[in-house]
Order: sequence, then structure tokens, then C-alpha cells
Amino acid sequence: MLAALKKAQQSEVSPLGREVLGQLIENAGIAQQEKLPLCQDCGTAVVFLEIGQDTHVTGGDLSTAVTEGVRRGYTRGYLRKSMVNQPFSARKNTGDNTPPVIHAEIVPGNRLKILYMAKGAGSENMSRLAMLKPAEGREGLVDFVIRTVDEAGANACPPLVIGLGIGATAEGAMRLAKKALLRRVGEPNPDPETAELEAELLSRVNGLGIGPLGLGGSTTALAVSAEVRPTHIASLPVAVNLQCHSARHREAVL
Repeated sequence: MLAALKKAQQSEVSPLGREVLGQLIENAGIAQQEKLPLCQDCGTAVVFLEIGQDTHVTGGDLSTAVTEGVRRGYTRGYLRKSMVNQPFSARKNTGDNTPPVIHAEIVPGNRLKILYMAKGAGSENMSRLAMLKPAEGREGLVDFVIRTVDEAGANACPPLVIGLGIGATAEGAMRLAKKALLRRVGEPNPDPETAELEAELLSRVNGLGIGPLGLGGSTTALAVSAEVRPTHIASLPVAVNLQCHSARHREAVL
């Protein structure tokens, strides 16, 4: 992410945009040196578990263990706790940033891979899902993504990484879009057609002129990462999950 910001600063056409990118790079340096969060919003703890089918977890429940890990991490790390109970009424802070959002998947092998994402609310609030008509096709998909980013404007704290989930079902597409954000920034999809779509979307998004932090410029997004799955003959689900410049991921394999 830091390398992408530095590259963007070199190509940004707006002097103000270059200054903002420079401030983001400086902020990242201070965060590393002082061991402080990149952003005060330390996010919802989103955890993807890839569980090898030959793995057997002992000593307790896996979800409970993940939750305890989040509790310890946010408490001992002095990270902001942002999760609230009863979101439609009391909204009382849980005090330890639990519960996390856990996505578990069974995969071949005997390893447990844990992928962690701290997902801030500013960008997450700009997420969108469209159940397009199949006839709308590629053009409809592109229009929806561009419109989503345009309407988000500065609210998602650009420059962005855009996660895109195409196909599956409504909830499946949203999950794909979120997981796409875990890909290395700027790494294209291995499928040539999907990679071409990513490149076109990135070019068109940057043509919107929103720029760093919405102050104008040619760097509205650093990358578009798309994941595609088969879908029903009557459906074309498209999910957009925006990630702000404060992208915080970590993974471990046990």
C-alpha cells in the first residue's frame, strides 16, 4: 500500500493531490515509528479463516478463540473500540471491539490460515450491492461501479482500493468483494478478461477527478481487485466494497 501511494504521488497531476499523498505517506511513517494506528478508526475486525480439511482444532471452539484474540489485541494494543450492541437502539459499546466478523472456508490441506482486516466504517459505509439484470452485462456492471465511487466522493477517504465481487448470490458477491481487498495492491486477477475489466475500471475511476481525500486529482483509486464466480442464469450480482487509504491487513498460517 505504501509503495502504491509513493507511485501515485509521482504520477498525480494535481499539486494539491501530490501534497495530500505526501501527508499520507508521512502519516504512515509516523505510525510505524511511534507504533500508532494509521487512522483513529481501528475498524471492525474482519477475519477470514481458511481451514484445511485435515486440520483438527483442539482445546476449545475456534470462533471463541478468534474472538478472544481480537479482544486481547484491541485491549493490549490500545486500539479504539468501535463495536456497539443493539445497532438500531441502545448502541452501547462492547468495550473490546468484539465480536469480530468471521468468514470460514474449508480448503485442502492440514493448515489453518488466518487473514485479518481492520475495516473502517467510512469506506465500509459506501459499500453497495446491485442485483443487475443479466442483459445489463459488462456495461451495466461498469456503470454501477463508477456511479458507486462517484457518489461516495470524499466520504470513503480516497485514494481507494476497490474490491469487486461478481456473481454467486447477493451475500456471496459481498463476501467476494471484501475478500478481494486482501489481494496485494495492484496485483491483477489471473484471468485475462477479469484483469482487463480491473484495468478499465481503474482508469475510469481515476478519470472522475475526485482525487486524494476528495480534493481533486487523478488518483481516486490505487487499484481495483475483482473476484468472479458463476451465478444463476437469471442473476448478475455485483458488489462493491471500498477500502480507504488506511488499509490494514495481516495473515498467519498455523
